[in-house]
This record gives sequence, structure tokens and C-alpha cells, in this order.
Amino acid sequence: MTEIKDRCRNILRSCMGVRPGEQVLIVSDITKAEIGKEMFRAAMELETKAQLIVMEDLDVSGQEPPQTVAGAMMQADVVICVTEQSMTHTDAKINAVKNGARVGTMPGITEEMMVKGAVTADYEMVERYTRILTEKLTAASSARIEKDGRVLRLDLSGRKGVASTGRYLSAGEAGNIPSGETYIAPNEGATSGEVLIDGSMEGMGLLHQPVAAQIEGGVLRSLTGDDGKLGVLFEKEVNGIVGELGIGTNPAAILCGNILEDEKAWGTVHIAFGSNTSFGGTNKADCHMDGIILKPDLYLDEEKIMEKGRFLIF
Repeated sequence: MTEIKDRCRNILRSCMGVRPGEQVLIVSDITKAEIGKEMFRAAMELETKAQLIVMEDLDVSGQEPPQTVAGAMMQADVVICVTEQSMTHTDAKINAVKNGARVGTMPGITEEMMVKGAVTADYEMVERYTRILTEKLTAASSARIEKDGRVLRLDLSGRKGVASTGRYLSAGEAGNIPSGETYIAPNEGATSGEVLIDGSMEGMGLLHQPVAAQIEGGVLRSLTGDDGKLGVLFEKEVNGIVGELGIGTNPAAILCGNILEDEKAWGTVHIAFGSNTSFGGTNKADCHMDGIILKPDLYLDEEKIMEKGRFLIF
């Protein structure tokens, strides 16, 4: 665990800018408790006022944690969420950020991911790429994803892109660790077409066969290839709303079946179904589930940003 502890220390210093005396809260669950404990020990060594909460595993990504956890997050200067399911798009995270906390979420993080892949990136470079693409997302009124004859159109008008650079150094900044993506909440009722998700999918991991999604009026209407594993997306209409368009900007990220890392992979695009209120959308659902698209063509307005996974603007 020595290497993991060293990486935890680097995350706290470089990604979160932790300073002695700050209130640092580590939120973990039973599945990720060992990594959570290492993060807590590293925070203690940095002379912070550190606390560790270990809760029961959440059922799905986007589910709210217990109120006691949400309340503790509101009181901290820095929050690190080391959990199996994602807390990135929860009200608990949103409220902590509004209260000035710097929040880093690490859903599904593994010991292997702590020592190689996205976490080892040059984050100054990642930040530069991410901010360039975020400006383009914000300026665009529409997006189009094309792959294998399928086309998905998204309305971005009036929405702002979010730069998840992996560095959250000022009050109220938040994002994933490791990171390297830019993303936006499309207008909820306007996404239409078809898309082939062929990299990985939340709730399924690495895909051995692609998942084809058909979307009308912003809502998922049918899926093929999911083997019934994504039923939650049809339990309520809000769960099937297309809530996110994202672009991976981390050259060190490795497609591994873990969404935390997969959605950061260079030259990939992802969409997500479900909640998006944490980044400018209006949809609050029971879940937030990402699907990774490999080697797509991506247009913002009519500018071709990416061709078969190769950026055309760098």
C-alpha cells in the first residue's frame, strides 16, 4: 500500500491543493474502504483536520448518500469521495460545492488505477486540452455524433461546458479524480437519433458487443445488446433522458471497464442517461449512467472536431 499512499498524498496536494489545518473529509463505502483509509492516513500526514466516514455501498451511481454524510460534506473545506458508485451528480455534492468545498469524486477507483493510467497524467497538459474543448462546447449550439452509419444530434444552445481538469484548487471547484474530460448538459427534450456505445457502459463494464441506443425527444426509447442489465434506464422516463455529452481529454487514460477512467480516454466521446442538475441541466433522476463511444466523428455546430477518434484541432 506504500505506493498507493504516496499517490494519495500527491492527489491531496496536486489535485486538491490541501493545506495544513483544513477540514478534510474522506467519504468511503465498504467496497472501497481500504483505499479510503489510505487517503485518510495521507490527509493526516499533511497535518489537516481529517475525518473518515465509511458508509454502506450505494445501489446505483447518482443515488443520494445518507443525510449524515451529506451534512458532513457541507462542513468540510475539502471532500474526497472514494466510493464504488458515483456521487458526482448528487445533491450532496452540489450542496457541498455551493458551500465552498473543493470536492474530488473517485467512483469505482481500484488499487491498480491508483498507480497507473489516468492518474499519472501531466495535468497541466490535460488542463490545457480540456479548457480549449470546453470553450468550443460552450460556444456551440449543436453537436452531432456519427459512427457506423448512426447519427445522434444534440441541442447545446444556452448550455455551458464544464472543464474537469483534475485540479480543484479554489473554493467551490469539483470534479473527478483522476480526470480529463469536458462535458455539457444538452437540452433535455431535443436529443434524437441513434448511437452505438462500444467502449464500456456503466453497469456493464467493458463491452464485448456494442449497445445500440435509439433516442427520440431526448429520451431513450430502445436498447439492444445490453442483455437486460440496463433496466433502470426504463424504470422512469427521467432515468432515460440524455443528460450529458462528454469528451475525453486525458492521453494517459486506459480503457479498462471502469467509467471513472474510461470516460477520460483521449479520442473518445460519451453520453450519459439520467441526472444532470449538478452541471447545468434540469433533470433529476435515480441514476447517472455513462456510455463510451470509441473512434467517433464529432461535430460541434458544423465544425468537425474529431474524425474516427482523432482530434482535428490540436
